[in-house]
Order: sequence, then C-alpha cells, then structure tokens
Amino acid sequence: MISGFRKFFQSKIGLAITFLFIGLIALAFAASDITGSTFGGVSGGDRAAIVGDDRISTAELISTANSALRQMQRENPTLTMAAMIEQGGFDEVLDQLIDRYAIGGYAEKYGLRAGDNLVNSEILQVPAFRGVSGEFDRDTYLAALRQQGVTDAALRRDLADGMLAQQLLIPAFAAPQMPAKVAKHYAALVLERRRGQIALIPSEAFAPKADPTQAQLTKFYSDNRNRFVRPERRTIRFATFGADKLTANLTPTAAEIKARYDAEPARFAASETRSVSSFFVPTQDAASSIVARIRGGMSLEAAAQQAGFSVTSVENRTRAELAGVTSAAVAEAVFKTPRGQVADPARSALGFYIARVDNVTRTPPRTLAQASPELTEQLTTEKRAAALADLSARIEEEVDSGTALTEIARAYGLEVTITPQLMADGRVFGEGELDIGPALASTLDTAFQMEESEPQLAEIVPGAQFVVFDVERIIEAAAPPIAEVREEVAAAWRLYEGSKAARAAADRVLKAVRGDTTLSAALDGEDRPFPGIERVDLERRQLLARQGRGVPAPLVLLFSMAEGSTKLLEAPNDLGWYVVDLDEISAEPLAEDNPVLAQTRQQLAPALINEYTDQLTTAIRKDIEVELNATAIDAVRKQLAGES
Repeated sequence: MISGFRKFFQSKIGLAITFLFIGLIALAFAASDITGSTFGGVSGGDRAAIVGDDRISTAELISTANSALRQMQRENPTLTMAAMIEQGGFDEVLDQLIDRYAIGGYAEKYGLRAGDNLVNSEILQVPAFRGVSGEFDRDTYLAALRQQGVTDAALRRDLADGMLAQQLLIPAFAAPQMPAKVAKHYAALVLERRRGQIALIPSEAFAPKADPTQAQLTKFYSDNRNRFVRPERRTIRFATFGADKLTANLTPTAAEIKARYDAEPARFAASETRSVSSFFVPTQDAASSIVARIRGGMSLEAAAQQAGFSVTSVENRTRAELAGVTSAAVAEAVFKTPRGQVADPARSALGFYIARVDNVTRTPPRTLAQASPELTEQLTTEKRAAALADLSARIEEEVDSGTALTEIARAYGLEVTITPQLMADGRVFGEGELDIGPALASTLDTAFQMEESEPQLAEIVPGAQFVVFDVERIIEAAAPPIAEVREEVAAAWRLYEGSKAARAAADRVLKAVRGDTTLSAALDGEDRPFPGIERVDLERRQLLARQGRGVPAPLVLLFSMAEGSTKLLEAPNDLGWYVVDLDEISAEPLAEDNPVLAQTRQQLAPALINEYTDQLTTAIRKDIEVELNATAIDAVRKQLAGES
C-alpha cells in the first residue's frame, strides 16, 4: 500500500505546487490550513514543527492528514486512518507540509514574490469558482470555500506558496538529460538475466498449537490494535418511488385529446416522403448532359462514375427535410418527379443536383379517432412525468425542511428498506459482496459523506425513478473489543510466535547456504513441512513487464542483490521468511544503436527530475532550518490512529 501513497505524493515539490496544474480545488484543499479545527489533548504543545519563520501547528497537521485520507479513499474507499499511518502516509503528509513551508520561505528569503494580482489570476482560472455564466462568481467561490472549511486567506497562502515553488523549482529541473554513459549502464540492466532460488519458511510450520493465555492475548492485542481496525460502516435507509406511487388520474379526457389533435394539424394531415439517390456537378450544362444520358438508358450510378462522382442516398425525407440539406429548388424538382425517374437539374449551394426518385411513400390524413390511441399514450406519458415531478418536488420540500425519512415514507406511502452494515465500497461488513442495486449504487458515495438522519433525494432514472435516503447509523473505524475478535487475534498471535521461530530457522538456513550447503539440503535439515523451492530464471525486462500486475517482493530483492549472495526477506503479516539465493547474473553486450538505450534515456527523465528536486529540497531544508517537535508529532500520530 505504501506505493499507493508514494504515487499520490509523487513529487517532493510539495502539495502546493500541484495547485497550479489541477482543474479541481480538492487537492489544493488537501494541504490547506482548515480553520475552525481543534485538536485538544496533544502533548508537547500545539507546534508540530518550525520551518524557518513559520510554524506548522498540530491542528494543521491533523487537518492535512484527514484531507489526504479522503483523497486516498477515492481509490480505496475502505482505507482507514490507522492503515494509512501504518503504511507511511502520515509521514508523507508531514514531509509535504515541511517541504511546502521550506520552499515558500526560501523563495521569499531570496527575493521571489507571488503578489495579490498573481494570486487573483490563479483564483479566476479555477473552474470550481465559476458561476453559470462561466465567469468567476464570488458567491460560488465563497460557497466552495465554506464547503471545504477553508478561509480565503488560507487558500491564497497555499496558491502563493505554489507559485513560489514553481518559480524556484522548475528552472532547477527543466529539460534534464541523462548522460549517455549512465543511461547505457541502466539500459544494460534492462537486458540483465538473473538465476536463483526462492524458498519460504512459513510461520505456520512453527506456530504453537496451544491457545494463548489471556495475558498473552491481551498484550498482543494492545501492541497490534491497528491490525484489527474495522473500517467505517454505515446502515442506510432508503425508499424508492416512481409512477407506482402516483394517485392522480393520468388518463386524458376526450376534450384533452381533441385539443391536442386540433393544436397539431400538420402532424395528422396527409404527408409524403421520398427516397432519393443523387450527386451534384458544378455546372448546369454538365448536369443537363448527364440527365439526358440517364434518360436515354444509362443508370444514375454509371453516369456518376463516368463523370468522376459518387452517389449518395437518403431515405424517406419530407419536402422540408430534403430542402434543408439541398435547396428549395432541388426539393421542388424531386417532389414533382414520378417514382423511378430522374428530376430536372436544380441548383443548390454546392452545384446542380442530379437526383433519381427511388421510392415515394404517401400517408393519408388521420381522423381524430385514428389519432386517438397515439395521442392518449402521449398525453398519459406527459401527465405521468408532470405528476412525478410534482411528487418529487413535494418530497424534496419535506427533505429540505428537515422532515425525517420515516415521516416522509409514512406520508407518501413509501416502503423503507434498511441495509445491513455497508462499507464504503458497497460490501456488507463481514459478508463480502452485495448486489446493492441501482438505488444504492447511485447514492452510496453521497451516503458516506452525510451525517445521521439527514435525508436526501436523488434520481435513479431521470424523470422516472427516485430515491429518498438517509444514514441511520454510522459506526466509526476502530479496533473492536478483544472479545469480538478473539479467534482472529489468537490466530494472529500464533503466526506472530511462529514467525519468531521461523526467523530462527531462516537464520540457520542462511548460515548453512552461505557455507557450502545447498538451499535444498539446508531446508531438509530443519525437518519441517516447507513448500518447495521456486527456481527463477528471468530477464529484468520480464520483471518490468509485470509491474502493472504487481511484482512479488522476493523477486524485487533478487534483482537488487549481488551475485552469489543469499538474503532473508520477511513475508507480510507474519506469514514467514523468504530465503532468496542469487546464483548468477549475466548480460549481453549493449550496442550503441540499440533502441533500448534511447528508450532508457527517455524513461529516466522523470526519475532525474525527482532526483534533482529531492536534492534541491534537501538543501533548502538545511538552509531554512527545520525544527521538529517529536513529542507533538508522535501524539498526533497516536491520536489519529485512535490509540490512547
């Protein structure tokens, strides 16, 4: 998961510079000093760090961490603060805050400025601050700030820091070029082949069979509470309604049908459409000559091909429709020509049309009685839509006035459904997947941003199906009482204890392999039921091709070791220890004209940018001086994680 955080915080430039390159304000707010935040009970004072002349408060640190979590939850809805902290996300947030202040302070120290006019110009370019006219709207701007809990001053400070960072850092890494010799070294690595062996010494093979004592279980749970944190869950109440809830008579009267019939006489009058094949030529003389040949027996298609033109066809066009795509003169000529005949040439804006009437369809006029079924269906649909709009408007008024969902349902005869405990990704807590249906699918994201018992209305099918919903109960993310997860904790304790014994066995195997013993013989000497040895014979580019699907950690280690070496690697979640043994490294010579070389230089450019930025940011930190309050930072970390 840490790779996800590092991808999110991709550059050490800091979050502030990101503001200049995004069309949404969400990421900008992620690093904002959100006002009104309180953070009581933090030992070590309210100062997390001092960066030059600026102070990073504990309140700002916690608000920024919470904003970062919300951003990460867009990709991983069930991510908890405890998991984010455990995987290094909190430390990334702190580093970004320090970098932001350090870069801003350094830029100002050496005379760079981001004045009010420049900040104003950036604000004017943010789409989220524009009104219905497409121009900047102050009310929209202030509403957006209120929604995020951000002050005008805080946003301006962040934008100014971002522009200072742009002025300072972009020149430092503009158009970087990897030296050819260095690029050749890295390109050769892509073609490198490695052969070795990987074995897992599982904790389960050494796990104690007996149950832990209560004291052992309590201590283990206390030391590892973050591993058992349950994600936030919500129970949602909802009621759907559509045409089935309408009580009004939707059947149109005879008078309404006749009024509609009388209002649209052209719709029910006699009509005629024609299907036409045609092409056009630039001059009237050419058109007349071609029409004469067609009337003499040549086909329209043959005449067009002979003249170097192509034929197009249209189906069932009225006179007005045909005139709209050609001209009134062409339409008049076509509509007075019998079926199967070629019309007289007629002029349009493109030239003179040569048109053959392929088919004529005449529709007789319809009487009121004949049109009544169609009009009845149309008027019924319109009445249904109007009645539904009225019903949804009345329910929306109830919602806006604060009426409880149960009262709304009782007043309008709606059936309320209560979900089990749902996680943010739609799964039922403890039960896996759930087909939540269209009603919840369209409201789940909103429901996980709402407070309890505050109903909202949403459309499922525009104009046809609606849902009114609220959150009945919110269960915050937290570690449960040990009694509720006793078996899970006991199983984790066994693996933890087994992992310690597995580590001792792995050390023995490592020592033996580093001597003259083969990996297979060293494993046999432990006299335990181990999985088989996996033999590896891969080129590095094969490994790189698997990156999108995830590369196992032992393979990553294998490709970072020295030839002939053997190393240990801990498996995640106390599952055991890997023994990674690298036997041989081989590589083919790389020719100067090998396309891999040019590709490598291009691919390493972003890494070079990050390297230059990292070095400059580190130097800036040293120049501007950074003082960390470790006590306060640790207190913030623990309180965010829910630890006492």
